[in-house]
Amino acid sequence: MPEEPSSAQLAEVSESFFRAPVRDLVPYEPGKPVEEVQRELGLPRVIKLASNEGPFGPFPAALEAIERCASELNRYPDGGAYRLRAALAERRGVRFEEVAVGAGSDGLVDNLSQAALDSGDEIVCGWPSFPSYVIDARKVGAVPKLVPLLDHRYDLDAMLAAVTARTKLVYICHPNNPTGTMNTRYELDDYFDRVPEHVLTVIDQAYLEYIDHPDYPDGIAEYAKAGRRVVVLRTFSKIYGLAGLRVGYAVGPASVVTALGKVRRAFDITTPAQEAALASLGDSDELERRRAANVEQRPEVERVLREHGLEPAGPAVANFLYTDVGEDSRPFFEQLLREGVIVRPTHGFGGPNAIRVTVGTAEETTFLAEALERVRGGVATA
Repeated sequence: MPEEPSSAQLAEVSESFFRAPVRDLVPYEPGKPVEEVQRELGLPRVIKLASNEGPFGPFPAALEAIERCASELNRYPDGGAYRLRAALAERRGVRFEEVAVGAGSDGLVDNLSQAALDSGDEIVCGWPSFPSYVIDARKVGAVPKLVPLLDHRYDLDAMLAAVTARTKLVYICHPNNPTGTMNTRYELDDYFDRVPEHVLTVIDQAYLEYIDHPDYPDGIAEYAKAGRRVVVLRTFSKIYGLAGLRVGYAVGPASVVTALGKVRRAFDITTPAQEAALASLGDSDELERRRAANVEQRPEVERVLREHGLEPAGPAVANFLYTDVGEDSRPFFEQLLREGVIVRPTHGFGGPNAIRVTVGTAEETTFLAEALERVRGGVATA
């Protein structure tokens, strides 16, 4: 075939071609990859504390499962994820028809928006919070109603006051991302006693496995199985170490699961993702080891931040910390980047003056402390 000329120009498509909600959309901004920072800045060592990934890779059983299925990757995956859904249903004590899977819990937020929201419908969530709730609503022309946090936590009373006849979905990010804080069992109980019947509540528990607080409720056991009008989201991206494979799940009414299946892309959960997630479910010892490591390391990261003039929001209960730097956080983010530490400026989450720091290993915490020591003058001035 003849070589394509390097100066070839593709056709232009004007902005007016696209739907108005898409034209005005600000897309999700992911954390910078380690390789990109090393390439741009020529740094020999870079650590990523930006995306709330677990510091450990897949469970050993998950790695073995991935290897076993590799020779069959010429075949499409099981589009219905039957074995994974069946295993999740058995473990959570719900029916098969009450479990949906998606490309991470984030993919299920997108599916919920497509399935439930018409133009002009409303969603309610706290703010700052996870931006996909807002982005995915706006994609379909729905209206996000953003309720300010109270002491860095979801203000459930104010969120109830924001509900109108057009409200379809209320998101409760629990614990909240990016602040790392939680609401109590009493607060959630009171919310469900008062939320109007036409609303579907979505409890996002992406970080549940990290949390050992006695007043933190299990959304599936305490609300979904109690008959509340709720969908509970979980993921394998965090403590299970499968962020690169993108697999999450939802537990909710069978009618909601059916609707999610109608808008889900065919084959969006790959075979390695399904097999790795399935294999990860059986290793409670490894799960506890990772939870304990996070419980041990989170106070160390809090201490390091405080020693350098940064007060974390709290009490934090997951694997990340949120701290206000007193001004636009991008310059401080750039300073740490030049020292080889990737954190997350939280502009897209609604916190333009803050950063989010993921809890890593003990060695990564030391690296963070050394980097903060080199840039602390800028922080003190801020």
